[in-house]
Amino acid sequence: MTEPVIANSQKGTLFVVATPIGNLEDISARAIRVLNEVSLIAAEDTRHSARLMQHFGIATPLAACHEHNERDQGGRFISRLQAGEDVALISDAGTPLISDPGYHLVRQARAAGYAVVPVPGACALIAALSAAGLPSDRFIFEGFLPAKAVGRRARLEQVKEEPRTLIFYEAPHRILECLEDMRSVFGDERPALLAREITKTFETLQGMPLVDLHSWVASDSNQQRGECVVVVAGWQAPESDAAVSSEALRVLDLLLKDMPLKRAAALAAEITGVRKNLLYQVALERQGQA
Repeated sequence: MTEPVIANSQKGTLFVVATPIGNLEDISARAIRVLNEVSLIAAEDTRHSARLMQHFGIATPLAACHEHNERDQGGRFISRLQAGEDVALISDAGTPLISDPGYHLVRQARAAGYAVVPVPGACALIAALSAAGLPSDRFIFEGFLPAKAVGRRARLEQVKEEPRTLIFYEAPHRILECLEDMRSVFGDERPALLAREITKTFETLQGMPLVDLHSWVASDSNQQRGECVVVVAGWQAPESDAAVSSEALRVLDLLLKDMPLKRAAALAAEITGVRKNLLYQVALERQGQA
């Protein structure tokens, strides 16, 4: 099913178009057609995108839409939509808005009543997840972690007991520090995969426990270059008392100081969502009554 070009209608359409993340063959025929037919392309970096347009013989004008001007220049693109022209939004690589600019423009277009149409294609996080061999039915995308070590570790602590598969983007000059912090917070044996330079000439996908992955990257400077995606297995609760999160244990311990064991377990269950019977057994063990 293809959508008609509606440049002659009363309202224009904003197309959100995915472009290749490396291999130019990963652009869709639909994306090429849309980029050819719209009146203007909003690009994260016009110089970078100009090379892509030249490769595919696309002569549509480009205009900058990046993180520094997106809020101020959004009206420029909205006015083109208002004039009945179609506009395409692209990023430097992959799907726009995924750790890239574009959110404000899309929000403005939708708020003004213009159609926003996705043209799907390459996305680094999905490509990495599809080949990671880790659970993919439920996952969370954390994007880029804070650049400074303190902030990075704090954020990792927040997702330490997240059961869904975790996906991160990381800059090559920080990948080694990032893996070191993941080891410290998640533990040496947590399964993980580094997907580097996906679809490009030196594509690498290496999966192993974090301790081994960190050592492997540290021993080869080539693995500290290029675009990096880190996929980490979610937290799995042990079969023992540790099946209760540290936060639930903290709540339980506080309540045990002020009330009977059974009442403390019941109230802790209401607060944390952990099963009451499990908390009751843990409380018994912590008080030495099991």
